[in-house]
Formats: sequence, C-alpha cells, structure tokens
Amino acid sequence: MTILIDPPVWPAHGTHFSHVVSDTSLEELHAFAQRAGLPQQAFDHDHYDVPLRVYESLIALGAVPVSAAELTRRLRDSGLRVPARDRIERIETRLASEFERLLPGQAGLCRGLLERWKEPHRRYHDLRHLNQVLASINTIATSSGMDDMHGGRTAVRTARLAAWWHDAVYEGKPGEDEHASAELAAQQLQGVVEHDVVHRVYRAILATADHAAYAREAVQGRGEVDAGVSVLLDADLSVLARPHAGYQRYVLDVRNEYAHVPDEDFVAGRTRILKGMLATPQLYITDFAVQNWEAKARSNIAGELARLNIHH
Repeated sequence: MTILIDPPVWPAHGTHFSHVVSDTSLEELHAFAQRAGLPQQAFDHDHYDVPLRVYESLIALGAVPVSAAELTRRLRDSGLRVPARDRIERIETRLASEFERLLPGQAGLCRGLLERWKEPHRRYHDLRHLNQVLASINTIATSSGMDDMHGGRTAVRTARLAAWWHDAVYEGKPGEDEHASAELAAQQLQGVVEHDVVHRVYRAILATADHAAYAREAVQGRGEVDAGVSVLLDADLSVLARPHAGYQRYVLDVRNEYAHVPDEDFVAGRTRILKGMLATPQLYITDFAVQNWEAKARSNIAGELARLNIHH
C-alpha cells in the first residue's frame, strides 16, 4: 500500500499544488488525508490537491515522492483513476443531452431535476448514480435487443424516465423517499407523456423501495412482471457488480452519505443489508444482468462483509 505525491508544479491560487493519491484504495487515501489534516474539499474524484507549503510534511508522514507521469501511471493501473468523461461537470452536460432526446423541449424540467440530483447532502445518490443507472439501462437494452422490439422499446422508455425521477427526492428515509419521488414524477410528467406511461413510471419508482421483494416474485413467477420495472431495478443495482476499484468508491460514497451515523450503528445496519442481499435467490431479474452481473455482485458484497467484520 503506497501513498504517492507528485512535485508541486501545478499553479493555482498564488502558489503551486501537488497531487496525492493511493495506488491501492480510496480508503487508504482518505485515512492518510485525515492523519495529515487535509480538508475534505481538497479531494477531487481520485486525488487530493495539496499546496506547496505542506509538500515536505506529507513526505515526512509517509507519502512517496514520484514524478507526475509515474503518479498518473500507477493511479491508472490501480483502477482508481476517474477519467475526464466521468467527472461531474462532463456527466451533467451529457445528462442534459440525454434528457433532451428522451423528452424534447423540456429543458426547464431537466434543469430542475439536475438541481435535485446535485443537492449537497448527496454523496452516492448524485449525478454519478443517475448516470450509471441510465448507462446500465442502455447496456441491458442493447445487449438484450430490447430497442428492436416494440414492447421492448416501451419498457426501456419507462425505465429511462423512471431513472430520472427514482431518487429525485432523497432525504435518507427509505420508503418515504421512493414514494415522494414517484409522486413527483407523476405530477411533473402529467401532460408531458401519455397517462399510461405516467402510471408505469410511478409503479417502477415505487418498486425501487424493495428490490428484493420484486425480484423474489419475478423469480418465483408470482404476480405480473413488468419489463420496464425489471430493467430499472437491475440498472439501479448495477453498481454492485462494478470492478473492485469502482465498488470501493461506491462503499465510501455510501458511508459519506451517512456520515452522521456513528460507526457502530452504520456497520450493524450495513451488515444487515448486505446479508439480506446475499440471502436472496437472485439479486437481478433480467437474463443479461443475471448472466453478467450476479456473480461479481455477490463477490463484492461478500468481500465488503468480510472487511466490515475485520474492522469491527
């Protein structure tokens, strides 16, 4: 495990800055930053920006000085580097374009939703999460050929619309947030899309309150299975199947979103959630997600549980 720092050659704010990274884990990077007294606002996606005046003290604390090229290479090789396309400002621009294709001429509606997803208390349920859900919907749709079928296109459109509103209201109140988000979607989409589409979107958002229950009924063949709901729910949980570095980022974002919860209570609650996930027959519903994400997601969840047990 290594903390790296490059030379202070990046000019800004009347001084020069270095970058501090870990080539192993974001958890290690944040722990080092805390020991060094670096402010949280100095963190930028995958590194800390630090001024010249603290360069020597960080080396004394254990940061290894390397060239800028070496730091970039090792960050990239670790899987922790966040490429430019995945930075918030790029994501927001891309999302606005996608919304225009989905609901042409509704720029005001889009701006209002984006402001909700940018609320400062969000650490995981933010623009990056919305972007991942929409990208995963596209992956499922393309890989399953849904865009080439009339019923499939309807289901995918439902999933995309529901994705935009599914966490539009987020106050950290399970059940209440999903209900409020569904109500907001129904209110704002009324008169913008067909009535039956509003109803399908409303139902899809409500289903996100209990992924496991819907997946269980789908797997057991009980009740009506809506393809649009299935695609949305699988896309919403696609984060669980990220590569190791991406899953690390997700875990830290979730913890930061619940920073107000004491460690002991958070670990207990998180452990209960993770064990519940592993106890379900299937995390995912669509054939694509089961075949491509199920095993990786279960491995990530089991690994997180093991780390929680080690640290507590």
